[in-house]
Amino acid sequence: MEKQKKGVRLEHISKIYNDPKTGKEFYAVQDTTLDIEPGTFVTLLGPSGCGKTTTLRMIAGFESPDEGEIYLGDEAINSLTPNKRDTAMVFQSYALYPHMTVYKNMAFALELRKVPKDEIDKKVREAAKILGLEEYLKRKPKELSGGQRQRVALGRAMVRQPAVFLLDEPLSNLDAKLRTEMRSQIAALHKRLQTTFVYVTHDQTEAMTMGDRIVVMKDGVIQQFDTPQMLYNYPCNKFVAGFIGSPQMNFLNVVVKKEGENLFLTFGTYKIPVQKPELEAYVDKEVIMGIRPEDIHAEESFLSISEASNIEANVDLAEMMGSEIYLYLNCCGQKMVARVPSRTGIRADDMVKLALDVNKIHVFDAETENVICH
Repeated sequence: MEKQKKGVRLEHISKIYNDPKTGKEFYAVQDTTLDIEPGTFVTLLGPSGCGKTTTLRMIAGFESPDEGEIYLGDEAINSLTPNKRDTAMVFQSYALYPHMTVYKNMAFALELRKVPKDEIDKKVREAAKILGLEEYLKRKPKELSGGQRQRVALGRAMVRQPAVFLLDEPLSNLDAKLRTEMRSQIAALHKRLQTTFVYVTHDQTEAMTMGDRIVVMKDGVIQQFDTPQMLYNYPCNKFVAGFIGSPQMNFLNVVVKKEGENLFLTFGTYKIPVQKPELEAYVDKEVIMGIRPEDIHAEESFLSISEASNIEANVDLAEMMGSEIYLYLNCCGQKMVARVPSRTGIRADDMVKLALDVNKIHVFDAETENVICH
C-alpha cells in the first residue's frame, strides 16, 4: 500500500536565543507561519543567520519552538522526539559512522527499529540501486569521494521511507562540478519518490533550480514564499529582489517627476518614462528603481526602439564570461551592472550607450523598501 503523502505546517513559530556576547535575547525565528504542501520540494533560502537552519531543526525535533505549533500532516508534533517524527534529516557534514560499511550505515536506523533482516536488505539494496551505490556497499566512508558520501547520507534517509526529507545545506562541502551533479540527482530523487522535501541553502542557484517553491528569509522572518519565477519577476521588497538573481538587481536612487500626464523616473540628466499609475503618490519624492543586468541592452535594435530610455555610462570593468560580458558601469555617479552579448566587444574605459527595458523596471519605497510596482 502506498504511503500517504504528508505536508508540513508551521503556525506562528518563534525561537528565542540568548546572545552570549551581550546577554540579550534575540529571535532566531520570529512568528513564522508556513504551509508546505504534501509532495512538494521547498527550499529555505537566505543569508547566514537568517533562521533557515533553526526552522529546519525545529521541524526535525532537534530544537523546540518557544512559541507556536508544528504539524506533520494533521498531527501536532511539538512534543514528539526526533525519532518519533516521520522525518529524516540529511546533514551538511554527512554524519556517517566511519567504522561501518556503506551497507551498515544505511541499515543502522532500521536495525535499531528491529526491522526484519530481509526487509532491511531489500530496502538498502533498492536505495543503493537508485543512488548508484551498489558497488560501494562494502566500502567504508573514508574510501568514498564527497559526492559518494553524500549519496550514502541520502540513502540512509531513504531507507526509512520518511514522510518528509529535511536537508541542511547538503552540498556545501562539495566542489562546484559535484554540486551541479548532485543538484540534478536530488531533484531526480524527489521526482521519483514524490515525497515532501524541505531543503536549506544559502545558494540561490540551488534554490532556483531545485525547488517547486522558495521561502526567502531574513533576520528570522519570512520575506516571501513563492515559485522561483514569481520571486524573480515579482519580488515583494528590495531584499528579495537583490537576493535572487546573479549578478544582483541594480538599484538606483531616482526621483519621480510628472510632466503633463506623463510620469518619469529621473536621475542625473536622464528621464526614464514609465507608465505606472502607482507612482502618482510619489511625485517629487525619491524612490529606488530596480532593473536586472539582463534588462540593460547594448544592441542597436533595442537602442533605436527605446530611445527615451537610453543612457550613457562609463565602463569601469568588463568581465568576459564566455557568451556574455558583465559590464560594471558608472552612470551619473550611480553604479550599475549590465549583462550583454560578448559579440558587442565592449571593453573597460569605453563610454557606451545602453537602453533600459522600461517594461522590466521595479520601483521600491525608499523608506520601507517594499515594492511599489513592477
